[in-house]
Amino acid sequence: MTQASLDVVGIGNAIVDVIAHAEDSFLVEHALNKGAMTLIDAEQADALYGAMGVGVEVSGGSAANTMVGLALMGGAAGYVGKISEDVLGGVFHHDISAAGVRFETAPSAVGAPTARCLILVTDDAQRTMNTYLGACIELGPDDIHEEFIAAAKITYMEGYLWDPPGAKQAFRKAQAIAAANGRRVSLSLSDPFCVERHREELRELVEHHVDILFANEDEILSLYQVGDFDAALQRVSKDCEITALTRSALGSVVVGQGEIHVIGAAPVARVTDTTGAGDLYAAGFLYGITHDFDLARCGRLGALAASLFVLPALIFTFARQD
Repeated sequence: MTQASLDVVGIGNAIVDVIAHAEDSFLVEHALNKGAMTLIDAEQADALYGAMGVGVEVSGGSAANTMVGLALMGGAAGYVGKISEDVLGGVFHHDISAAGVRFETAPSAVGAPTARCLILVTDDAQRTMNTYLGACIELGPDDIHEEFIAAAKITYMEGYLWDPPGAKQAFRKAQAIAAANGRRVSLSLSDPFCVERHREELRELVEHHVDILFANEDEILSLYQVGDFDAALQRVSKDCEITALTRSALGSVVVGQGEIHVIGAAPVARVTDTTGAGDLYAAGFLYGITHDFDLARCGRLGALAASLFVLPALIFTFARQD
């Protein structure tokens, strides 16, 4: 096995996020599923964008957020995701590269535009995501290069990849390359509705092909179709080497190596938006794993990253404490 030059390579949907505040009545008026991620088409995206209030546009996507967080902590991160040769694609490429993430996926010269996610944040900090995948659906196995995957200690993939058929094939190829090179594979379940759509396939992945699993409480309950968190915890502890389960204000639970660690949530003055918190929890946790931290410390770093959303010197300092 060759020496790894990257800590983690993330594979996911390359998306530009448009984030705006909304009232619950707006969600009802537009028949939006509060707190979930819903796939929409180009016509729906245009209509919803026109109805939204003033928004902020930022490069995003779940795995991309995680790789940026990892890079800002000083980790060596790479990313695979499909964009188009358009304005938003150029913005995405600039943003992720400027954060220090190695991004080499060739853009699409024709076809759908770069993806965007219209995120509506209500007063209770819940985010309702409406995603037009655009160029994301063109990600395929040809975008997965063996030397890039083999160079990373961990290949991290988001559950959203399981929706487009080509991306699913890319996922399978990357997982096989990582395994063949003695590398670890990590998966984020991403969304409970994503789990519902692909439950049996995701269970098979978790049981046989995933080394490090990330999920929130709703996602893990959906995966095992149980109503009790402890029951789900017992199930996943038998299926996966390491699992990190986030529980919002209750913190997180990390299980692995025959141990269970309950990690308190890092304190925040006021929760105004949970967008990206899970992604950055994964960033902190993966930084810890790739730098030989024990599981409890990985969980604490993940919690701190999730509480800050943007990762300045505080996390950098924490990550290097003995």
